[in-house]
Amino acid sequence: MRRSSRMAAAASQAAGRTIQFYGHGIPYIDDTEIKGRLIVIEGPDASGRSTQIGLITAKLEAAGHAVLNTGLKRSELISEGILEAKRNFAGRKTLSLFYAADFADQLENKIIPALRAGYIVLADRYIYTLLAREAVRGISRRWSHNLFSFAIVPDLVFYLDVRPEELVHRVFQKNAYLDYYESGADMGLSDDMFESFIKYQTMIAKEFRRMQKRYNLVIIDGNRSIPETNADLQKRIDAFLESARAGRLAAL
Repeated sequence: MRRSSRMAAAASQAAGRTIQFYGHGIPYIDDTEIKGRLIVIEGPDASGRSTQIGLITAKLEAAGHAVLNTGLKRSELISEGILEAKRNFAGRKTLSLFYAADFADQLENKIIPALRAGYIVLADRYIYTLLAREAVRGISRRWSHNLFSFAIVPDLVFYLDVRPEELVHRVFQKNAYLDYYESGADMGLSDDMFESFIKYQTMIAKEFRRMQKRYNLVIIDGNRSIPETNADLQKRIDAFLESARAGRLAAL
């Protein structure tokens, strides 16, 4: 390769990389180059996702990174529609389509612009929660994967694995209540909400382990204290960002 060609290739790599989708993607965004990174924190309710994202955000910003937080049901266009659909006990596939619209709106108008600008995007849940919820409710995994095939492949995906019994303890520590859908009450698993919650969360955790290899999920022990879990997450994120930085410098 000529020197000029090598320099051009290095400059292109340093400037960014092309978005990778799980399927066909969004046609008019296919060739979009991004400079930022997408990091996902998955996990059930009360697993500590939001707390960890807050700590990671503060650390990254202190280190000079621009950070954008996102998550499910945060589309100004669709989020209210999801709540209304749940209140009216909409069908399972109808809810899936609502969530897909919510995700698509955020992806196009929030996530991709931030990645193009070089932000680190931290997602409090991503499509994997939706895929797991749909699978345990009997919706075809192939149908769900195809529905969300326009999703960007993240750089890192962490799943906070917490025992269902520990989740219940944490929920009641906050004087909260067991959510109808997060307890699988719509599935008729048990007349007792507590028992239903345990069964449902066990099913969801099993589904995440099933998805681990296909979607490159990194399982994190979330039963530990907040500082211990955070140290584990931050160490992995720092190592990834340092490796990515070294790769960019080597290409120059």
